[in-house]
This record gives sequence, C-alpha cells and structure tokens, in this order.
Amino acid sequence: MNLPSARAGGPAPDDVRSTPVPKAGWQRTGTEPSLPEAHRSVLVPADAGFWRKLLAFSGPGFLVAVGYMDPGNWATDLQGGAKFGYTLLSVIMISNLMAILLQHLCIKLGVATGRDLAQACRDHYPRPVVWFLWILCELAIAACDLAEVVGSAIGLQLLFGIPLVWGCAITALDVLIVLLLQHRGFRYIEALVITLILTIGGCFAVELFIAKPDMGGVFAGFIPRLEVLRHSEMLYVATSILGATVMPHNLYLHSSIVQTRKYEQTAGGKREAIKFGTIDSTFALMFALFINAAILILAAAVFHGNGHENVGEIQEAHHLLDGVLGVGFASTLFALALLASGQNSTLTGTLAGQIVMEGFLNIRLRPWLRRLITRGIAIVPAVVVIGIYGEGRSTQLLVASQVCLSMQLGFACWPLMRFTGDRTKMGEFVNPWWIKLVGWSITLVIIGLNVRLLLDTAGFTGGATP
Repeated sequence: MNLPSARAGGPAPDDVRSTPVPKAGWQRTGTEPSLPEAHRSVLVPADAGFWRKLLAFSGPGFLVAVGYMDPGNWATDLQGGAKFGYTLLSVIMISNLMAILLQHLCIKLGVATGRDLAQACRDHYPRPVVWFLWILCELAIAACDLAEVVGSAIGLQLLFGIPLVWGCAITALDVLIVLLLQHRGFRYIEALVITLILTIGGCFAVELFIAKPDMGGVFAGFIPRLEVLRHSEMLYVATSILGATVMPHNLYLHSSIVQTRKYEQTAGGKREAIKFGTIDSTFALMFALFINAAILILAAAVFHGNGHENVGEIQEAHHLLDGVLGVGFASTLFALALLASGQNSTLTGTLAGQIVMEGFLNIRLRPWLRRLITRGIAIVPAVVVIGIYGEGRSTQLLVASQVCLSMQLGFACWPLMRFTGDRTKMGEFVNPWWIKLVGWSITLVIIGLNVRLLLDTAGFTGGATP
C-alpha cells in the first residue's frame, strides 16, 4: 500500500501548540492536543485530487474498526449463531449502523473543536463528574483489554499449545510493538492494522465458502425481530453483541486519532477532513460488519441444528470445525484469524488508554509506562480468573466483558451527543436536527437495553441471564 509519508520523529513543537482551540462554550480552555507525539504528523496535500486525499485520510477508521472485530465479538457471535441460528444478524447490522453514526460524530468533534471526547468532558463537566466518567472509561478499557488478552492467549494455545496463563503473560510484549511502530510513524501502526484485518477477512471468506450457509436464512436473519427483546437469554447475548460492536473507548479513540492528519485549519479544510474521515470510517466499519456477520453465520451454519447448539467455548468451536466441515485446515484458519484479531485489538486498546488518561486527567505519562499499566490491568484479572476457575471459563469471561462494555456505552454516547449538538461548541459544524433525532434515539435505545438487562439480571422481570 502506498502510504503518504509521516514524520518519523513526530510533529514539530509548533504543530503541537498552535492548533486553534475555540473558547466559546467551554469552561476550561487551552487544551493540549491528545497523542502529542502523533498530532498532525500525517501530511494531507492541499492540492491533491480526491483519491490521493482519501488515501491520506484513510487509516484512523481501520484502527477504530479493529475494536468492532476483537475476540469479544467472537465469543458473543459464536454463542449467538450456535444457539439462535441467524436471528441475531439483525442485531449485528443495527449495531454497526449505530457505530457508523457515532464514529462520524467523533470525527466532527475532534476536527471542529480540536478536542477528543475525553478532553471535551474535562473542559465541560465539573471535576467530580469528570472523575466518574474517567473511572467508567478505564473500566471499559480494562474489560476490552481483558477480552483481547484472553483472545490472543486462546489463539496461541490453539496454534502452538501454549497454556492460557502463559499466553496471557506473552501478550505483554504487544506494548513493545506499539512503541516501536509509533516511534517510526503513525502510518506504520495503521499499515500493520490493515494487514491484520485483511488476514482475518481472508480466513473467514474461505471458512464461509467451505461452510455453505443457507443464504435464505442469512437474509432473513438481517430482519429485526421483537423476539429478541422478549427472550431474556437472547437479549443477554444481543446486549453483549451491542457491547462488543459499539465500544465506548472507540469513541474517545477516534476523536483523537482523526487529529493525526495535518490539514488546513480553515472551515473548508475542516469540512473536507470530516468528509474524508467519514468515508474512511464507514468503509472500515462495513468491513467489520462482514467479519462479525461471518463469525455468526459460520456458527449458525456449522453448529445450529446439528446437535451443537450449546457450543459455548471458542476452543470447543475450534476443535469441532474440522470434523463438522470435513476439511483439515478449517480450524487452523479459525485460530489464525483469532490470533490476528487479538493482536490487532491490543494495538488500539493501548492507544485508547493513553488518550483517556491524558484527556480526562491531563496526566502525561511516558507512553511505555501508560501502556504497561493498561496491559497489567487486563493481564492480572485474566490470569486470576483462569487460574481459579480453569481454562473452561475463558469464553464466559469474554462474553461478560462485552456486557460490561455495553453497560458503560451510554456514559460515552450522552456527552458525545451533548457536545456535537451544541452550537456554542461546534459552530457551523453543529449537528442538524435529523442527526440529533437519530443520535439521541440510539443513545436512549442503548440505555434502555442495558436497564432491561439489569432488571433481568436482578430478577425483577422474571428473566434470567446465563
């Protein structure tokens, strides 16, 4: 891939300090850029044509899309397909459409205000609210990183026979990869992420060709059904799919990394940045939709109706694939894609951790220290749970982590809608009425689903979660 060059040494000091930050509508001003080592480090040629500019802006959307196809998605999609066939494909599709709009709003916030979502919260809300939102976001990142650690460890175990506990420890080395690539330039991180995404997509394209799913059932599965809301177990898996798809930390991440592009700081330059950034993220998220749908379709075609509806573990699904499909390399492709997914997700998870801490608290730690802290928070609970309960509980751990993510999603969507709908903060880039209507509807649906799930879990509605 021919990538526009980035300055390997990072941005010049004037790039970091000179970005105009609007004062209107904010309680605090003078916010420093997030990810200062990469801020405005990728040059966008002002006189280039459409395709060259699109290439220059392409990349952040794929870093965000990684979070929409991480190992947590695998666990939820496998359970959904094996238990309920193609029914929950509609949840994946709706979640993906929600994500496209929310990520577009993140681009608008970052470009129009020069703030990422965490910085915007710090500059708007009182300190107790800021600390509350920061703690929730750190919990979300820990839950997401937990899924990535466990997923990578499972991939290593399936391919090389490494025990899960040791696999979790090995994932700490991922931090070194991020540091090495970011020192060379942000485009190197993007190139690696895109390569791993293409690897995952290729593996599942082959798997689907072998599985030969019922296409009529696939198309019917994309039609939403009220049955999902009435069935407590189905709602639990659906909510975990929502949490695995629309991740709260991705909203903070995207509003920051969109600022890695050096474009004209004029109204026209910002409109162009929003346009190309939205094209980039929409294309990347449609690719993520294919990956998530492919996992669920594969599980539905291979396990549902074939006596394997209770397949609950990724390892079990891996071992069954060869026998059911009758192809010796099916399980190897499955494990390879899982490992690529886990490695990919950890690259963006560590970046999100740095952005959130710097944005909410304005604490500037050295990148290697921040990423070691993020990874340690994920590795310790993973090792403890696997050590106490055994390797057989790893997939339940993944699903639970995604439900935890979904629970915290509303606390990221609410301020995002609040800020992008405020003309004093966004100026001419404020949301039009129809985006406000759709965006607030999405936010309320997310909150409503989580309230229903909490009531089911507490037993107030007569439902029970797995």
